[in-house]
Amino acid sequence: MTKKSTAKKTKIRQNSDQSLSVITDRKQACHDAKNLGLHKGYLPSSIKEVILTLNQAGFEAYIVGGGVRDALLGLEPKDFDAVTNATPTQIKAVFGKRCRIIGKRFLLCHVYSGRDLIEVATFRGQPTGNNHTNNDGMIVRDNVWGDILTDVVRRDFSINALYYQPLEGVLYDFCNGLNDLHNRTLRLLGDTKIRIEEDPVRLLRALRFKAKLNFKFDKSLEKQFCTDHWALLSQVSPHRLYDETIKLFSGGYLMNLLPLLYDYKAFDALLFYPPNMMTPLVEQVALNTDKRIQSGKTTNPAFFYATLLWENYLFLLNKHRKKMSFNEAQIFASNLVLDRQRQRTAMPKFAENFIKDIWLMQSKLVEPRKKNLLKILENQNFRAGFDFLLLREQVFAKNQTLLHLMNQTITLDNESTHGMGHWWAWFQTLNPKQREQAIHEFDSQTAKQRFANLLTTNDSFEATDNKKSKKGKLTEQQQREREQLQQLSLVNQPTKTYDYFANIEKMLEVSNSQHQEKRNTKACVNKQHIASLVQDIPAERKHRKPSSTLSLLDKKRGFTESNKTTQTKNKRSVKIKQD
Repeated sequence: MTKKSTAKKTKIRQNSDQSLSVITDRKQACHDAKNLGLHKGYLPSSIKEVILTLNQAGFEAYIVGGGVRDALLGLEPKDFDAVTNATPTQIKAVFGKRCRIIGKRFLLCHVYSGRDLIEVATFRGQPTGNNHTNNDGMIVRDNVWGDILTDVVRRDFSINALYYQPLEGVLYDFCNGLNDLHNRTLRLLGDTKIRIEEDPVRLLRALRFKAKLNFKFDKSLEKQFCTDHWALLSQVSPHRLYDETIKLFSGGYLMNLLPLLYDYKAFDALLFYPPNMMTPLVEQVALNTDKRIQSGKTTNPAFFYATLLWENYLFLLNKHRKKMSFNEAQIFASNLVLDRQRQRTAMPKFAENFIKDIWLMQSKLVEPRKKNLLKILENQNFRAGFDFLLLREQVFAKNQTLLHLMNQTITLDNESTHGMGHWWAWFQTLNPKQREQAIHEFDSQTAKQRFANLLTTNDSFEATDNKKSKKGKLTEQQQREREQLQQLSLVNQPTKTYDYFANIEKMLEVSNSQHQEKRNTKACVNKQHIASLVQDIPAERKHRKPSSTLSLLDKKRGFTESNKTTQTKNKRSVKIKQD
């Protein structure tokens, strides 16, 4: 352990020639963790094992960052990060094969403890010389080591600069981070302008924390959201920006975050074609994504990217479809959007292909060919394209309402899907034999006329059924479709809106439960039938011995009961002699 400093306060100079007052007297900065609601018993064994191993090797080690912050706020921490005075090579020597050194701009260690992955960093020091920053002051290399006091200054927000030692049961606050937590304030340490120039990604982190924690910016931070600082993001690696957007979109608070991204002009720096306003489709996807994350389900961030860039794709598709065939225009528009977006946020190839499949599948789902129905259903990204189509149907009525109220186009997606999303939902519930019949009887126009009614209210659907009933009874197929859709909760709903993710899962649950019920009922019928037969059997016949033990083959060979028993005895005796 390092020696405790005798000075109560000191001013540590930053590379910006600005000073930040920090508390260096550990007694003054030390707080009892239990009084703050922190107990090591609530920590996972993995982080405690990493801290203990570093301590036993003679190094300082603390839990720092979002895990401590969320625990103090009463939230469930997503993960825990550790910080130590051991260098990456020393950490590697302590943990051996369990440790992997990563990073270029700033070296980190990933330590595996059981199934958990713990990120362990070394105390950062003050970068010296011009080889660590570029002309705009942005730090491009940050592998200078220091102690806990220099590491405090290098932290971004005061609420993330709290050091928790679980084995000693203490928490160190060198920069009044606990006070900011109490006041629910986001404050950057040091000179705010210089800290943003050092790393402009801190603007995105500030918006993310504001949306997640519902904190307010201090006055100095509020002034930094300007065009000049957003322009600095162009110097950040597109791969790193993509990783930051994944954190933005998969945190479970998109509905709080999206207005901030629009209001603070963040999309101007993140998207090549920045949107002017939030469309109903983006809003609905954000709502459903938050619901899935909050219920512990997985999401694909590329799906939200497909939603954000959908308007750009439609714009280029309408622009170029006059010059080439529709299929060629689809491929050209999707490639152009993704190629230009790659300059801002470099998505992995599999994510780009996933987005492209969603877009290209929309026309195939709305105007399917009879011979391609099963081929579309077997596509590996069918579920994503189907989900996207259901969302478009869900917000279509809202788009039309906004169009009439505001007398301006809110979205370019004004073409009706004619209820084909609901047709595909129904088609997935059929068994193989029913699917063959549905494919044989499939007609695009008939399907659209029948399932387009589901985009309207209950009354319109019932009115349509009444008209059909006046003309005559529903056909067997129409009645089956009606019953299937009622089971899927796609009709007769109390409201027009619904959670499409929940409906899809409910659809699968309904189909599985139907087959299970059939199996269960059939088994019950068989058991009852057997039980009834057993009751009819006379008592003397219930335990009747078989009249003969000979098989049909033995009877054909002319064996009798006595011959058969003597022959088996002879075989046994011969086998014993051989042994």
